[in-house]
Amino acid sequence: MFSVIRSNTKYFLTLFFLLSFSSQAEEYEKVSVEVKAEKLSQNSYYIPGMSGAATEFEGFISNAGFIVTEEGVIVFDALGTPSLANAMLQEIRKVTDKPIKLLISSHYHADHIYGLQVFKNEGAEIWAPKGVYNYLDSENSKNLLEARRTALFPWVNEDTYLVKPDRIVDQDETFEMGGQEFLISFFGSVHSDGDLALVNKSDEVLYIGDVIFAGRVPFVGNADIKKWISTLDRMMKVKTKYLIPGHGRASEDAKETMSLTYEYLNFLIDQFTPVVEDMEEFDSAYQKIDWSKYEKLPAFDEANRRNAYSAFLYLERKLQ
Repeated sequence: MFSVIRSNTKYFLTLFFLLSFSSQAEEYEKVSVEVKAEKLSQNSYYIPGMSGAATEFEGFISNAGFIVTEEGVIVFDALGTPSLANAMLQEIRKVTDKPIKLLISSHYHADHIYGLQVFKNEGAEIWAPKGVYNYLDSENSKNLLEARRTALFPWVNEDTYLVKPDRIVDQDETFEMGGQEFLISFFGSVHSDGDLALVNKSDEVLYIGDVIFAGRVPFVGNADIKKWISTLDRMMKVKTKYLIPGHGRASEDAKETMSLTYEYLNFLIDQFTPVVEDMEEFDSAYQKIDWSKYEKLPAFDEANRRNAYSAFLYLERKLQ
């Protein structure tokens, strides 16, 4: 009898230790920004980030979302730090205790993926678009993570790591989960090395990632700008009740919300095509352009000149 009690005591002590260790391992630094879920329809929600540059507001400058099905939860994007993702998880838990079954990543940029580890630890299968390994295997991804461990400390720290996807998506596809129907639109390399969107066909909600920036200057980076524009031409024809951009507020007027990104990209192409064709220097050309339509938008000071130079280099490659 004593041996049984001693054995049981040892078992419970071991279990207590493991649970305590697990709890400590999954603790994340709390954020002071408000991370709050907003309900869009019967089953679809989103987490609206704030308008700002990459490291402002504790990194909370992008959107994410989730859909509750009878089988479990589908998450779209993971925000820019594990701490933010953990705060998002707590918001999901206010709505449902169903398991996190799937996380769909719109693209692999830091402000959308540093929270992936939180949902991976919850058991989610991670789907991402073809092209993400161009980012994951690059020195830039490693260098940026090191830089963010300083710029966004303690929310990004030595325990933050890049999570590889479980499945790569390389074409449009539909799937069903828990009585709801979904469509993944695969864009290829548009805003990033690989981009996709998710449509909840049952609720008519479109989560489109950074193909759309609402209410702020977009981030162009190494984008294929003309392909981005043609993608927006296609997506403007999609009928949906709600559009959730990668940055900015959700909208019931998808076409109107898409117009800022669409017009801005076209503006860059229109302004810098003759500059490149005439072999004019970038600095002098930039100074001559009237940016007044965009200069009061959030992130203009941080992003516009870099975007313009990206467009200049892009057109140099295209027009050679």
